[in-house]
Amino acid sequence: MDIMEKSEELQELKVKKPDDDKERKLSQKTTTEKAKWSNDIEFLCSCITLSVGLGNVWRFPFTALQYGGGTFVIPYTIIVFLVGKPLYYLEILLGQFSSKGCIKVYDMVPAVRGIGIGQCICTIVVLSIYASVMALTIRYFLASFGDPLPWSLCKIEWNTTCVDSSLKMGNFSGTNAKSSAELYFIKDVLKEANSSENGLGLPNWQLVICLIAAWCIIGLVLIKGIQSSGKAAYFLAIFPYIILIILLIRSATLEGAINGILYFIIPDLNKIFDAELWYAAVTQVFYALGICFGSIIMYSSYNRFDQNIYRDVNIITTMDYMTSLLAGLIIFGILGHLAHVMGIEDIQQVTTSFMGLAFIAYPETISKFDYIPQFFAIVFFLMLFSFCIGSNMGMANCILTTIRDRYPKIMCWKIVLAIVVFGIAIGIFYTTPGGQYLINLLDFYGASFVALILAIIELITVSWIYGVDRFCKDIEFMLKRRTGHYWRICWKFITPFIMISILLYFIATWKALTYQGQEYSTEMHIFGWCISLLGLLQLPIWMIYAIYKQTHETIIQKVKAAFKPNKNWGPCDQEIRESYEHFIAFWRSSKKL
Repeated sequence: MDIMEKSEELQELKVKKPDDDKERKLSQKTTTEKAKWSNDIEFLCSCITLSVGLGNVWRFPFTALQYGGGTFVIPYTIIVFLVGKPLYYLEILLGQFSSKGCIKVYDMVPAVRGIGIGQCICTIVVLSIYASVMALTIRYFLASFGDPLPWSLCKIEWNTTCVDSSLKMGNFSGTNAKSSAELYFIKDVLKEANSSENGLGLPNWQLVICLIAAWCIIGLVLIKGIQSSGKAAYFLAIFPYIILIILLIRSATLEGAINGILYFIIPDLNKIFDAELWYAAVTQVFYALGICFGSIIMYSSYNRFDQNIYRDVNIITTMDYMTSLLAGLIIFGILGHLAHVMGIEDIQQVTTSFMGLAFIAYPETISKFDYIPQFFAIVFFLMLFSFCIGSNMGMANCILTTIRDRYPKIMCWKIVLAIVVFGIAIGIFYTTPGGQYLINLLDFYGASFVALILAIIELITVSWIYGVDRFCKDIEFMLKRRTGHYWRICWKFITPFIMISILLYFIATWKALTYQGQEYSTEMHIFGWCISLLGLLQLPIWMIYAIYKQTHETIIQKVKAAFKPNKNWGPCDQEIRESYEHFIAFWRSSKKL
């Protein structure tokens, strides 16, 4: 007889969906009185604001441009469905089942707790970068009140061949012109240096003020708590799409836009097996969905135990993928128009500022609105600001939850203040003329490279050490549904094989990191590797510690115990845990028979 049928009576009162306030409070009560989302839709909207954000509208377009437009879309699509979606579902299941953050969730295999700590280090790096993007957004929002828009017209002091972004047609074939929107971003906003030989330079006071404002906003939302950010998620999840659709219509109707859109759709199959291309696709999926940084586990840990996350995963991953494509169509339509105006055949040559593409292409489109472009600029940067809030809140909450789990007696506002001060101190380096140069370095060494390795170990831990069969039984107990073959096969074979292959292929064909053709100095590479090691060395350090803490006599027994779930693993609610232990005991006895 089916295990679920035999244990149905035992579980019935433990995990059923609450029908009134009294039962809801009982079902949500945990040993640590952990806060919960107010309802299922609040969690869904919060995950949408986390996963559908800067990774899609800021990072995806410049990554696609850097790796050949349509050539990049093919591996990105494959990775989304064979790596991104399975990993997203896995992390959301881990968080909901255990009601723990990204470190304590590894009570299931204490020896690999270093994964969670390494992911927190990656999250700190990405959060600092995203906060700097939020500062740029505030800077542009304030500039949007100018008439005319400051990026729509060329300035004499730029001292270079320039094309007004407000022009709707024209052809400047034979020139090395740049649009006023690009020059405004490089020369007025970033004040970017032509090379990094003289160091990073001094901070831009305007960006420093915007950075402080950005972190203050993040801090205020953190103090309000997870439920307040959930309320804001209703608006943050819907509002951006209205603006994106308006921008898509405008960019698609510009002269020459079709050439850029075709470049985004049609791949160059001769470059499809390039190692860097597939590595970029994997890391982009991590950024776009927010996986392997601990934030998804943290968000789902606030769920009701039996919430239908299978539905949520399908909605979120589909929206995330479609938003990336939507942002790509907008950006590449604009790039096609710029190429037409400047008489450039190669779309990749339209701009040299890949990481700042969103602050060039979107304002370029807004400049060409016939009526009240200031209104559309204000609304657009409000939209981008909402994306910044969603992306930053997920990662900042992850850090906050991790610290509070470890030090529950410290007042929340003190931890938030420390996070804000630390974030500002790091972010000031990004406001210098060499800030983008530094961001590119930390993005690779501190986030992308480390996150991929930790993701591989995370998947091996769940699928092979803890075991897919045991994990699927946990899911069956929690969701009252069996896990399909697609998920089982991806978790155990396809996803780890793809990620390991891409990592090994990338290492075998390693190329030194560059920024806009500039090579990094040996000292900067050493600094980058130090950041990588800070994240990766957490694995052996905490593995040795976990083995040492075991109470068994022999080293072999200690090692075996460190790779088995400890006494804290399982549902957080005591009544549900008792039911779960009976369920697992019955499953094990059935396996023996």
